[in-house]
Amino acid sequence: MGEMKDRMLAGDWFIADDPELGEAVMRCAKLLAAFNAIEVPAPAERRAILEQLFGAMGEGVIVRPPFRCDVGWNIGIGARSFVNFGGIFLDTAPITIGADVQIGPNVQLLAPHHELDTERRRAGWEKALPITIGDNVWLGGGVIVCPGVTIGENTVVGAGSVVTKDLPAGVLAVGNPARVIRELD
Repeated sequence: MGEMKDRMLAGDWFIADDPELGEAVMRCAKLLAAFNAIEVPAPAERRAILEQLFGAMGEGVIVRPPFRCDVGWNIGIGARSFVNFGGIFLDTAPITIGADVQIGPNVQLLAPHHELDTERRRAGWEKALPITIGDNVWLGGGVIVCPGVTIGENTVVGAGSVVTKDLPAGVLAVGNPARVIRELD
């Protein structure tokens, strides 16, 4: 494995413009092109592509195209979870989604974190922080989940919210930044 991929997998600063990482991105792009190009509902064909793309995928997972991600193998989705149209999962760090999760249209799970120092950012340094979504979570349409966030099981995040910090289990959170407005039964 190359140095930059090792650094990425370790959660350290890396430069994404690396030949080995480029190969992983191209492999992912080819699989996504096939997945997103299927015109007629073909669940078995879509699932076969996703099984090649994702690191782990439970039974009964549905992902509606169009869908985008960086490398794919850093994504794990639990059984019976649903990803609606327009999902963008930037998975340069692991993105772990529990079972029975409902993800609305145009949701973005964004693991990359770019350098704040202008010289290092211009040089291409970035790192990524894992995102974890617990079982039975519902992310409303247009939700953005930022790097390093964990959302506890049975939590609901309202449409259009931007989740910048961890959310506990069993709450309703809304807004930008998302904040807990009440506990759920």
